[in-house]
Amino acid sequence: KEVLQMKRITGTTKLEKEVAGIINSNAEDYDDGVKGYIYDLSYGGCGSGIASELIYYKDTCAFYEKHKKDIKALLQETLQETGYKCPSELFGNKWDAADIFAEEDINQNLLAWFGFEETARILAGRSGIEI
Repeated sequence: KEVLQMKRITGTTKLEKEVAGIINSNAEDYDDGVKGYIYDLSYGGCGSGIASELIYYKDTCAFYEKHKKDIKALLQETLQETGYKCPSELFGNKWDAADIFAEEDINQNLLAWFGFEETARILAGRSGIEI
């Protein structure tokens, strides 16, 4: 139990470093540390409010703008891996298909959450944390 509480996640890109910082900070509230936080994140996603830094549009849109390049790269990689051709196939009815360039809050929010969750999953895997 103590080992899990002490474990911290690290990243290399700006996006990974910010996600790791949020994870490490929030993990302090969990008995099983980072593993517990990542498990809850994987279960409920950002939409559950687990990442208090990414609840409001002003915060999620700022996060998206700050990490747009890395998030778009993650999206492209995910689309290739899944065989989907566009974000609406991946996100379903949550994606505003009329906003193809993600210029509006709804799609930027969705991409910020996607970027955070996908980066957390990658960091967890790299750290040997099974979800």
